[in-house]
Formats: sequence, C-alpha cells, structure tokens
Amino acid sequence: MNNYFMRFGFSFLFLAASLGMAHANIQKCKTAPLLVGSKNIGTVTYYADNCHQNWESQNIQLDFSYDQNIPEWAFKKAANYYLKKNISNFSNDSVLNQITELYKPVKKDDLYSLAYSQMNKQLKLSLNQKLLGSITAPQANQYFKIWFGSSPFNAKLKQQLLNQ
Repeated sequence: MNNYFMRFGFSFLFLAASLGMAHANIQKCKTAPLLVGSKNIGTVTYYADNCHQNWESQNIQLDFSYDQNIPEWAFKKAANYYLKKNISNFSNDSVLNQITELYKPVKKDDLYSLAYSQMNKQLKLSLNQKLLGSITAPQANQYFKIWFGSSPFNAKLKQQLLNQ
C-alpha cells in the first residue's frame, strides 16, 4: 500500500509538470497514460526542443493532467522517494526539495507543469497555469530523474515518453 501512494504521488508530480509550455520552440513529443499500479489516474505529456535528443541537454517540460483528486503529501512522499533512488548523495537539504515543497493537492482536471530552461538552469512548477515557484541551480533538471532516472516512477512510462 505504501508503494501505491508513492506511485500515486509521483503521478501527481507528473501532472504538476504539465501546466503550460515555458519555451516557444519546444515541441510535443509523446503523451502516455499515468498509471499507479494498474489504475489510470491521468496523462503525462513530454515536450522538448528536440524529441530525439537526450532530455538532460535541452529545454524540456512534463505536463500532468489528472483524472482524480490527489493529496499533496502523496506527491511530496513520492518525489522524495524517487529523488533518493535516482540521485547519488541526495539529501533533504537539496535545492531540488524546494520544488517538492511547492506541491499542492490536485482535483480532477487539474494540470501540473514542470518546465526546465537549459540556458537559465531554471526549473518551474505550475498548477493550472499559475506559477507556484522555481529554482535556478546547475542540477535543476535532475528533478526529472523521478521519471527518467535509472529507477523511475514507472519504467513503462519512461519508455513511452522517451520512445526507448
């Protein structure tokens, strides 16, 4: 059951990332169902400057559209769990946790967007096209390792979004 809530929270994180594109030249790459176990709770859309280029070296965005309500604690718990699994020496005082702390509960039809600017090294989190906050740090894009790291929230989702 604990794993269910971590995946559920992570799904919410995905949705959180879906609120509006931050870059004019960014293109829609893939959309995939957001599953927690076998339950579909929404969709995730991946945007990038170049859909065939490595996500770590460009502007990217994830949009999470939710089909049901999800509490903020589920997002936060899942984010911390997957950041620790995917980033060596990750700690609670990491700048990445400033994004995690911004999560709010979502309702059906809410949209989370997580957008990264390569030039500025800035990561922005929006909910329903309202900016919740941002961080600027050399490692800001590492937040996407929740979904794209070696131990992602959902390996099938990673594969579907990155077309691997």
